[in-house]
Amino acid sequence: MYKYILLILLTMLFIASASYAEDNEEYHCLVEAIYFEARSESKIGQLAVANVILERVRHEDHPDTICKVVHEWKYYPQLHRCSFSYYCDGKKEIMYEKESLSNVMHIATLALKGAVVEDVWGSTHYHSRHVEPYWTTDMFYIGLIGEHLFYDSTH
Repeated sequence: MYKYILLILLTMLFIASASYAEDNEEYHCLVEAIYFEARSESKIGQLAVANVILERVRHEDHPDTICKVVHEWKYYPQLHRCSFSYYCDGKKEIMYEKESLSNVMHIATLALKGAVVEDVWGSTHYHSRHVEPYWTTDMFYIGLIGEHLFYDSTH
């Protein structure tokens, strides 16, 4: 069983607090990415995805803003050549599920306030367990949460 008791307590405290600057573009980019990459995951899984995005922002090999990280193209604009698959899958980014959107907004706020999933802390990459990306051979495997496997590129 995961060791998330502290995280759950933090979540309960933060959900009652005001959300992170909802008019902030960076906040909206994080919400968008969590929604399209992990809305069907548990709250812990969603937070882990948010943590990867924020870790990339801090990492020198990636852009220095959330929006630039989640909208990053590999090489040049081409279908399925983005760092985050939702952004170049050919579909419009429209968030239809209100309950999922509300949950994701809370998770984004928690992540921006510093909440982390300790079991996969430091991850810079993840992928669904249903695919086998070529890049995993160059990464250090950290762990699995829900449907996502997490990796660190710095080891």
